[in-house]
Amino acid sequence: MPTSYGALLDALRGVRWPARRSVAAGAPGAHRSSQRGTAGEFTEYRLYRQGDDPRALDWKLLARSDRAFVRLTDDRAVLPTWLLVDASASMAFPSADAADSKWAVARALTVGLAAIAHGGGDPVGMLVATASGDQTMPARTRRGTVTAIAGLLDVVRCEGRVAVAPLLARVPSTARIVIVSDALGDDEAQRQMAAPLIAGGASLLYVHVVAAGEVDPGVSTFRARDPEAQHSEARHSEVRQTASQHPEVRSPTSIYRVADREAYQQAFAAF
Repeated sequence: MPTSYGALLDALRGVRWPARRSVAAGAPGAHRSSQRGTAGEFTEYRLYRQGDDPRALDWKLLARSDRAFVRLTDDRAVLPTWLLVDASASMAFPSADAADSKWAVARALTVGLAAIAHGGGDPVGMLVATASGDQTMPARTRRGTVTAIAGLLDVVRCEGRVAVAPLLARVPSTARIVIVSDALGDDEAQRQMAAPLIAGGASLLYVHVVAAGEVDPGVSTFRARDPEAQHSEARHSEVRQTASQHPEVRSPTSIYRVADREAYQQAFAAF
């Protein structure tokens, strides 16, 4: 396990992540299942019906009431957890090697969530959208899963423009899905892909990663550049021509003035 995650994992030891609703029937686990059974946590009584297992009868209640009741319980099952991570160029802001970069925060969040889910006995898998192709870590419960996830994230580089939405087509609808992204890519396509999964019973969480410099850009003059855009020379010429025709583009714009900086922050918060 990389030493950089040691303090994080120690802080998360013992933390539990219960499902927000009943999960589909599956292997025995920590989450309440939608399937009713006769073992596990007691829920209610039901009158005995022909064909019920006599071993489920509550004999003490039968002796008191002279009526046969069966004890019903909620079974417990595992909840597969899939972590979908955005490794586009914008996730490296402000610098790929900075300790407070969006990618560093995304890595820590992903490893932490993986450790919590894995500690609860759930299978944990990961899909990382990168410019060189998607990186896959199958959902597993075996020992070393969190270490493998951390190791894969440590070697991924944030480059180019990527699509996170296609990753949603590769996860089961009964899983718990977590998207870790800065929402500066195909977020609209993600919403469209997520809709049928949620309708099918998936639990989807979106972790929106932002940098301090995005929330508060400060009062100064700087050049903003889209690290994922591949502009042609014609596009650059168009931008230069627009700047020459509109001097206010070259001077400190409204984003740099204190009054309008507050409006920018409000707009970013709404986003």
